[in-house]
Amino acid sequence: MRMSSLKNLFVPFLRHRHLGRHFQRLILFESLMHTTVSRNMPPEQAQILVSIARHTPETVFAQLNSDPGGLSETQAEAMRAQSGFNEIEHEKPLPWWAHLWHCYCNPFSLLLTLLAVISCITGDLTATVVISIMVALATLLRFWQEVKSNKAADELKSMVSNTTSVIRKHDDDSGVLTSSRYEIPIRLLVPGDMIRLSAGDMIPADCRVLAARDLFVAQAAMTGESMPVEKAVQLHDASTMNPLELDNILFMGTNIVSGSATAIVIHTGNRTYFGALASRVVAEDRAPTSFQTGVNRVSWLLIRFMFVMAPLVLLINGFTKHDWLDAFLFALSIAVGLTPEMLPMIVTSTLAKGAVFLSRKKVIVKRLGAIQNFGAMDILCTDKTGTLTQDKIFLSHHVDVWGKMSDEVLELTYLNSYYETGLKNLLDVAVLEQKVNAQENFSKVDEIPFDFTRRRMSVVVAKEAAQHLLITKGAVDEILACCSTLKDQNGITELTPELLSRVREVTAHFNADGYRVVAVAVKTFPGEKEQYSIADESGLTLMGYVAFLDPPKESTAPALQALAAHGISVKVLTGDNELVTEKVCRDVGLPMHGVLLGGDIEGMDDETLARAIESQNIFARLTPLHKERIVAMYKRNGHVVGFMGDGINDASALRAADIGISVDTGVDIAKEAADIILLENSLMVLEEGVQEGRRTFANMLKYIKMTASSNFGNVFSVLIASAFLPFLPMLPLQLLVQNLLYDISQTAIPFDNVDSDLIQKPQRWQPADIGRFMLFFGPISSIFDVLTFAMMWFVFGAGSPEKQALFQSGWFVVGLLTQTLIVHMIRTPKIPFIQSRPAWPLMAATIIIMGTGIFLPMGPLAEYFRMEALPPLYFALLPLILLGYMVLTQLMKKWYQHYWGWQ
Repeated sequence: MRMSSLKNLFVPFLRHRHLGRHFQRLILFESLMHTTVSRNMPPEQAQILVSIARHTPETVFAQLNSDPGGLSETQAEAMRAQSGFNEIEHEKPLPWWAHLWHCYCNPFSLLLTLLAVISCITGDLTATVVISIMVALATLLRFWQEVKSNKAADELKSMVSNTTSVIRKHDDDSGVLTSSRYEIPIRLLVPGDMIRLSAGDMIPADCRVLAARDLFVAQAAMTGESMPVEKAVQLHDASTMNPLELDNILFMGTNIVSGSATAIVIHTGNRTYFGALASRVVAEDRAPTSFQTGVNRVSWLLIRFMFVMAPLVLLINGFTKHDWLDAFLFALSIAVGLTPEMLPMIVTSTLAKGAVFLSRKKVIVKRLGAIQNFGAMDILCTDKTGTLTQDKIFLSHHVDVWGKMSDEVLELTYLNSYYETGLKNLLDVAVLEQKVNAQENFSKVDEIPFDFTRRRMSVVVAKEAAQHLLITKGAVDEILACCSTLKDQNGITELTPELLSRVREVTAHFNADGYRVVAVAVKTFPGEKEQYSIADESGLTLMGYVAFLDPPKESTAPALQALAAHGISVKVLTGDNELVTEKVCRDVGLPMHGVLLGGDIEGMDDETLARAIESQNIFARLTPLHKERIVAMYKRNGHVVGFMGDGINDASALRAADIGISVDTGVDIAKEAADIILLENSLMVLEEGVQEGRRTFANMLKYIKMTASSNFGNVFSVLIASAFLPFLPMLPLQLLVQNLLYDISQTAIPFDNVDSDLIQKPQRWQPADIGRFMLFFGPISSIFDVLTFAMMWFVFGAGSPEKQALFQSGWFVVGLLTQTLIVHMIRTPKIPFIQSRPAWPLMAATIIIMGTGIFLPMGPLAEYFRMEALPPLYFALLPLILLGYMVLTQLMKKWYQHYWGWQ
């Protein structure tokens, strides 16, 4: 595949460090359209791939109605009419109106809208305006923040035009069909097309290799393998049934690391393996996350409470006051007061603040609810390649035959890689990155290129004209088959069966540690020899080995330690083999509690798997569906699950998790499925995200606890007052104004400080705890409301309908001040203002609203709100009521925390 503009390709990525990885993970498609949806690759498609891999090229041509000269334009158009364009199912963004509706549609917003409509019908315009403003602000704030984040995510995509080199037939001037190579957009490819591929090309469809030279393919995005895999014309193991293990099949979405190939297109679009995964991701609705489920459960808890209490208030006041219209209006005011109308806005503004904070850490939050899921997460499932590791091959060891460090082996390997012509594979690049200048003393004589049958390559160099040195490197078994001697500290020794056994133990030790081992051998020839061939690769002397590894990122170990300290268990889910995975886990200090392989998972039912995963934390040789199933089982077991991955094989698991985390270098389908995208590929930002998520949750919980307990206490007080007062304890207008002032004071909660103790462990929504908290602390405010009733009745004589304005003014002030202070009592289990200080915005809002509450009955607006000025004695007794309320609440906090804890 050719890129139309190298400048356009690389400019968007210049600010990032891993340009090589960006190149490997370029966007495959300019535009994507909706086609037939398949939940998984159909068995017949997998059987077709296996069948085509086993057939001869002639049979493959016959099956696909093609030939070595390719298709004609007429044939291609006819095939395209059947198979469609070569495009992948894509998650289309919601239109703005649907996105706005999604931001609005939650239980509280719908309930508040209903209350606003009822208020409007009954002529209560103040309540209508207040409620409407709350709903509108919450909806628009969430809509704006998510649109902004999604736009930033879309800007990560490089809008380059992708083409591929195809061989097509056309008529020449004489009317004879001839074949030529063309560059065409990949969306125009059809099954049966012949394509040419070379290093750096993305594979545009599922293909069968027909010709190859030194072909290595990076398919980490598909399988999780960190090393490039060799592809060839012939199938080495004809019994292979797994399409991903077929040696002569290339998959859409992978890329050519080195070499070149001619291939025939088998499947395009959604019928490719990549397409099957993408279709599965797009077709399925997102499972409800922990945040969505928790908010809805808390919402319905409070709504049910309102549906019980509001009718009770209506009946008591209707029967005792005999004015059912006033009783209805007052019950409606109680319903509004009981409904935490600020909850949508508090939740949204708190999450938006978290999104702004994370954006400064180079994190794009696509879905606001993911921030709270960060805080609730207790299990992080992560891919290995490119997530824990650097996704770059490094030369780790250069040793002699017994495993001791050897500079001579490094020098020989360097000479071999340096003088190799053609494209260098990743192993050669890793060798050439070493600071060795051995080539300065040697000159190249000849080369025996690599091929898949020998699995080795040789170069011949000369230091002196009288002698040539043949240096061979390759797979251990193939090199050993050519060796008759070895060199150790004792010199050249015959390679006896006993020594051969010892050599295999050394290389097996490296393999067990997850290294890819390449053997190095030499042979000397007289200087007059001019040409060399495969026959000269015999009687070699084994010199040692070089071992390669995809090393962990520097940030991985400290990040894992930080996550563990915050109560998060890390599980590694990878398509790579278990030996490499165990090596990486040891290097990053991740304790291993057992390894479960994909083959084992296949034989487990859901119940068995759900039990098994609780005791395991390493999962290897997984398919994408294995990953998705493991995530689903952890969620079923009651965990809040995060999944971090960047490959095609991670997309379905990213979507299934409570919080999907990808990186900007990930493939498109992974970034689409993710909730959060990291612009800087460092795991340390996860730890910061967890803390921010927990701070966000703690601030949301403050409002809900405070509102639930305060509202319950108010209603309890209303029921008591309604039973013996000859008038309403507070007018509907006064109650709505009190709620409005109280709500305004809570708008500073998102900016409040959070005690460090409250972010040490995962936090999640627990409606039962909120209900208990409400029933426990609500009556405390009722105690002091009753004291206020008694004070107004007996001290100030406000017990008759003529004095109801004085009574209502007195309770208005006490109610507002206690409601405003309760957030400071509930925001921390510690002693407020002394052991835990609020942020200045919250403190300022508290002072302003308390001052406003005292001013209303004392100022010129008192008559408008049907209040009257309170006597000086009232303000002498008011501090005693407030102090008593705070002291009793603090004492009860200690008792509550002792028995039930403090989330």
